[in-house]
Amino acid sequence: MINSSQTPRRGRPPKVSRQNPDTRDALIRCGTEILTEQGFMATGIDGVLKTVGVPKGSFYHYFDSKEDFGRAVMDNYAAYFANKLKRWFLDDSMTPLQRVLAFVEDAKGGMEKYQFRRGCLVGNLSQEVTILPAGFREHLDATLFSWQQQLATCLREAQDAGELARHVDCAELAAYFWIGWEGAVLRARLVKSAAPLNTFINGFMAGLPR
Repeated sequence: MINSSQTPRRGRPPKVSRQNPDTRDALIRCGTEILTEQGFMATGIDGVLKTVGVPKGSFYHYFDSKEDFGRAVMDNYAAYFANKLKRWFLDDSMTPLQRVLAFVEDAKGGMEKYQFRRGCLVGNLSQEVTILPAGFREHLDATLFSWQQQLATCLREAQDAGELARHVDCAELAAYFWIGWEGAVLRARLVKSAAPLNTFINGFMAGLPR
């Protein structure tokens, strides 16, 4: 007599769990790397799957669509960059303005490591904003605003430390920094050199009211 509990079940094979952290995270990491180089519209899902070694049919076990995948990548990048900013802007072994300079040096090193092929994912996607899926614009703007808030907090500490004049609007100055920084990153990729980053930060620091 055959035990029915041991009889192979017929029908469709079971789905791969959408919560499989290893494969899902690998896809997001790979997508983040590629999108920092070439943007969303130019990125094909096939290339991501081939790099990770995941069958094409399995992609939709993890993401509903390329748009859903793009949002997951943006979330991942936003979290990664927020942690990077915390690491530098909250480092009390340095003065507040030294922390800003340290962040810039770290970013320069990262771009040089990849021969200026990679830039800022938020900056890359912002260039495609008119053709991106609905909701991407708001996501990108919210991410930039969160970066501004982190920098503004650091600049207020600079005021408390006497490095920055009291009359300075730190929120406005932080917004100015990120507008200029994103432009400098794009120019650095264009010329494959850290020179635009140096030009920007030197100008920014020189213009700070003391």
